[in-house]
Amino acid sequence: MNATPGDEHAERFTLLRPLLFTIAYEILGSATEADDVLQESYLRWAGVDLDTVVDTKAYLAQLVTRQSLNALRAASRRREEYVGPWLPEPLLVDAIDASADVVLAESVSMAMLVVLETLSPDERAVFVLREVFGFSHDEIAQTLDKTPAAVRQLAHRAREHVQARRKRFEPVDPKVSSEITERFFDAAATGDVDGLLEMLSADVVWTADSDGKVTAARKPIEGAERVAKLLVGLVRVAGQAGHVEPAMYNNAPALKLYLGDSFEGLITLEVVDGRITHFYVMRNPDKLIGVDVPRQITRSV
Repeated sequence: MNATPGDEHAERFTLLRPLLFTIAYEILGSATEADDVLQESYLRWAGVDLDTVVDTKAYLAQLVTRQSLNALRAASRRREEYVGPWLPEPLLVDAIDASADVVLAESVSMAMLVVLETLSPDERAVFVLREVFGFSHDEIAQTLDKTPAAVRQLAHRAREHVQARRKRFEPVDPKVSSEITERFFDAAATGDVDGLLEMLSADVVWTADSDGKVTAARKPIEGAERVAKLLVGLVRVAGQAGHVEPAMYNNAPALKLYLGDSFEGLITLEVVDGRITHFYVMRNPDKLIGVDVPRQITRSV
C-alpha cells in the first residue's frame, strides 16, 4: 500500500489511510481486523477507473464501510462462542490532542467502543459515520443501500441507545492522567486499600477479556472494595515476579503487565470526575500481538 511515483491509486489511498483506518476501527473495535479491511479495500480500489471517481474521500469511505460491515457480521457470529466478556482491541494512538478533538477522543475510548458493541451492525455504522465523521444521511444511505428515511431512523435509534448508556465524557489531561496512574499504582503496590478506595468510584467495574486462553475473571467484578483487593493482589504478584509500566491507550491512562520479560496484559483505566470508574483488562494474547504498533487516527483528511 506504499505509494510509488506515478501510482495515483496508492497516493490517494495513502493520503486518506488514517481516516479510513479510524472508520474501520470504530466499526469493528479491532485494529487487526481494521488493517485486514484496509488491505482488502485497497485491492478493490486498485482496480477502479479513477476517471469515474467524483469524490475520492466519499468513494473510499463507502468502500471501507461496506468491507467493515462484512467483517463485523462475520465477527458477530464468531463472538457468540467467545469465552467470557469481549472487549475491543487496545489502540496505541500516535499523537492525538484529545482536548483539541473531543469527539475523536471519545469515539475511540474503551467505554464508547463497548457501548457500540451493543448496537446492530447497521446502527453502529450509521452512528460512526454520522456522529463521528459527519457524513450526510444521503451519503450513508448510498453506502448502506438504504433510503435516507431509513438511515435517519437508524441514526435516531442508535443515538438514543448510546446516550442512555454512555456517561458524560470529558477528556483527561495527560498530566492529570499521569498523576492518577502514579497515585493508583503507588496505592496498589503498597497495599493501601484505603488509598485505592479514595480513587475508585463506588460502582467501579473490572472487566477482563481472555477468551478462556489465559487466567482471568470470566465475569465482571463490581464494587470498590472487591476491585481494590483484587488490584492489591495483582500488583503484589507483578511486583514479585515482573513489573508494571504506565502507558496511554485509547486516549486513557493504562498499565502494561509483565511477568519476567513476558508481556501478560494491558489494563486501561476510565476516569470520570477524578475517580476511576472502570478497568478494561486485555489478557487475550491474540489481541495483544499488535498492541505496541502506533496508529494514526483522524476525522478529516
